[in-house]
Amino acid sequence: MTPELMRPSPSALRRGLLATAMLLALAACKPNEPAKPAASAAAAADPNLVQVSADMQRQLKIAPAANALISQSERIAGRIDFDEQRVARIGANVTGRVTELKGTLGQSVRAGDLLAQLHSAELGAAQLAYLRARAQVDLHRRNVERAKLLLSADVIGAAELQKRESELAIAEAETRAAADQLRVQGMTARAIEAISKTGAINSTSQVVASASGIVVERKVALGQVIQPADALFTIADLSRLWVTAQVPEQQIAGIQAGQTVSIEVPALQNSRLTGKLVYVGDTVNVENRTVTVRTEVDNADRSLKPAMLATMIIRTRPVERLVVPSAAVVREDDEDHVLQEISAGKYRLVKVKLLPEQDKLRPVESGIKAGDRVVIEGAFHLNNERKRMQAGGQS
Repeated sequence: MTPELMRPSPSALRRGLLATAMLLALAACKPNEPAKPAASAAAAADPNLVQVSADMQRQLKIAPAANALISQSERIAGRIDFDEQRVARIGANVTGRVTELKGTLGQSVRAGDLLAQLHSAELGAAQLAYLRARAQVDLHRRNVERAKLLLSADVIGAAELQKRESELAIAEAETRAAADQLRVQGMTARAIEAISKTGAINSTSQVVASASGIVVERKVALGQVIQPADALFTIADLSRLWVTAQVPEQQIAGIQAGQTVSIEVPALQNSRLTGKLVYVGDTVNVENRTVTVRTEVDNADRSLKPAMLATMIIRTRPVERLVVPSAAVVREDDEDHVLQEISAGKYRLVKVKLLPEQDKLRPVESGIKAGDRVVIEGAFHLNNERKRMQAGGQS
């Protein structure tokens, strides 16, 4: 190809120069875009990072995560129960048929109050046996006195007197046994003495309260034939109750009588009570591998009811654990986080797994290690600043 053919034509040269001029003109008219701040660029790259000014940095308090002695709280399901030292189960002393009922559920009674009355042929037979024994004592006593007179008159020998004195001693022993039987069947000494004087048999037996409290159970009906082994009424003093719980054997280490525990009662809007463990079982229940623990609580206002569900919160023996202050924890996406210092003024939101709060500290299971510097004051505001910068970087 000749040099003349390779040289551009004048018209093509003019078009090229015109296009170049237009491009230069457009470049001169377009404004310069400002460079993005380094912090915004970092946030765009990693939304968990935040970099703040020196002024905001001075508002934060940073400290390394460290170990501390922590008593872990164990939440153990339990229940409200009667104080067994304040419960009386009352039955009849003799076999008989109920003729009158006085005690009713919920009734407040005092020791000695009449709960029920019954007719008992068994009691009548015992009273008759007592009167017979008394009559034999009187008979043998007169025989002894007569024998003494006959002995002094040399009518009988000493052996006859001794025989009659022996018969009197046996009769007196039988009388005492018959009287004891009547006392076992519920008769008082005054009632027994009245029988001795009048000789009248009374087959009516009374069931009375043996302690003061509230009738919490009644298992008897009018006309029912009852036995001494039957529990007819249960009376409880409800001013003080027990809270019992079954602690799994793996959690019993460090739990001992005398330590303070908290008790939550769901039926009372989870109101929290405080008590002391008065009993920690010495044996393990082989069926469910638990140990029984018990505490006592006051119930003067009767707000607690036996059989209510309760949760016993027990602290175990202190152990050394990595902790962060509760104020260092922020919630993000329904999970716990802390803001860890990466460098001066630069922080990263780090997800952590924490245990429940103990004395304003949160034990750390994972996420950070001892010595990591975290924001312990101002974490909430710093996290808000992180989210603001993140939103600005995306706009």
